[in-house]
Amino acid sequence: MSGSPKYSTVSVASAYARREAQRRARREAERRSRQEQRARERAELAARRARERTARRERAQADIERRRREAADRRAAEREAHASRVRQEQAAAGARRLDEVNALLTRVRTAAPDAPAAELAAIEERLAQLREEVGRGEQLDGAIEELRGRLVLLSGPGDVPQPGAGYDAVLAGLAQRLAAIGPDGAAYDPEGRRNCTELLGHLRAAAGAGAETRFAALLGTVEHALTRHAGTAQRHAEQERLRAAEERRGEEERAAARTVGEAGEAGEAGEAGEEAALESRAAVLVEAADRLGVVHRSAGAVVAEARELADPDLADRVEQALDAVTGALGAEAAEEALAAVGALEGLLPEAEARLDELQLAFTRRSDLAEALRDAMCEEGFTFTDGSEQGAAFVLRFERPSGARYETTVATEANGTPVLVYHVEGEPDVTLGPVAEGAVCDRTEDLLERVHEAIGERDGFLPGELTWQGKPPRGHTRSLPGAGQVRRG
Repeated sequence: MSGSPKYSTVSVASAYARREAQRRARREAERRSRQEQRARERAELAARRARERTARRERAQADIERRRREAADRRAAEREAHASRVRQEQAAAGARRLDEVNALLTRVRTAAPDAPAAELAAIEERLAQLREEVGRGEQLDGAIEELRGRLVLLSGPGDVPQPGAGYDAVLAGLAQRLAAIGPDGAAYDPEGRRNCTELLGHLRAAAGAGAETRFAALLGTVEHALTRHAGTAQRHAEQERLRAAEERRGEEERAAARTVGEAGEAGEAGEAGEEAALESRAAVLVEAADRLGVVHRSAGAVVAEARELADPDLADRVEQALDAVTGALGAEAAEEALAAVGALEGLLPEAEARLDELQLAFTRRSDLAEALRDAMCEEGFTFTDGSEQGAAFVLRFERPSGARYETTVATEANGTPVLVYHVEGEPDVTLGPVAEGAVCDRTEDLLERVHEAIGERDGFLPGELTWQGKPPRGHTRSLPGAGQVRRG
């Protein structure tokens, strides 16, 4: 087509403005409803995650309690095993001392045939009773020593040295027995050691001719004291040996337990720290994925609608924000994913508000295009075809005379609708300027009537029709799209 394009800005009538305000209010309410629904879904998911965290903490606490109970059971079992070992060792020591008493009983039966049989039988019965008691782990030190003392008393007075043998050999033998008891006697039975030393002194003083009876009486007392002192020293030495052995064993066990415990605590601390970090990272990824699930469909709808409404920049912004979230989730970059989904959530309301305005502008253009088509047809035009080109509608008409009109229904940057006409075939169209300026009075009148018909529909109010080169009423303005190449 040729000829100067003609255009007219269009204002919105009050009735249409009211209807448009109602549409805007409805869309705003729908947008708020969607946002509130997304907020509820996020809150529900957050509550679910909180319940899951609580359940995990409870399971972890239950596991800790289980481990504590198991550790307490192990310690109780170790204490019981230790007590059992102590009882066994005490029983073994008691059995050895009873064996010594039994050997002493045998010697008394042999060396003292005049000993009372009833007393020996009573001692033997008591000895059997003590064996049963010592097998149960009972402490019988006093009872064993009491039984030993009774046997020593039954052993009779000491053997008086024969003439010529001398007292020195007897005294030397007794001194040797005292020395054989060793330092354990002085350490564990100092009173017994002093008693034995004093009795040996008295016995040494009683040695001599004519003192055989006193020497024999003292000799039995000294032997009894030495036997008791040796038994007491042996018992205490055995107990000390057991105690030292138990202390060493206990210290070794405690050292091993400390080593294992420290290693276990270090390992558990490391594992707990690692598990906590992994759990925290996993929780952040789950939260980001949940929040993406809430907005994913809405974001995809925004991208599709923005492209349909000819706003590729908005579509690209939302699509890039969506890709940032999915990419971070795919890489398991927890913090990046959470930040990206937050950015997407913040962008979505803005994008939806922008889409509402684009949709209103589309509806306005569509209604204006429909009103224009009806008005043109009423003026005798034939509608040949129409198409949507970006953010504009292009309508084509033909008159019976063969003249062709192409009308673009567009929107200016400030949202004002505009009609742009390209006319070809009208006789009043001047293709070249003349000194007085280009005129197209018949075409202008025709389009003015079309505009009047549009205005009568109580929707749109087209303004003055103008074109490049028209004699100005006030001043000439440049046309929208001036200098651009128009497709035919």
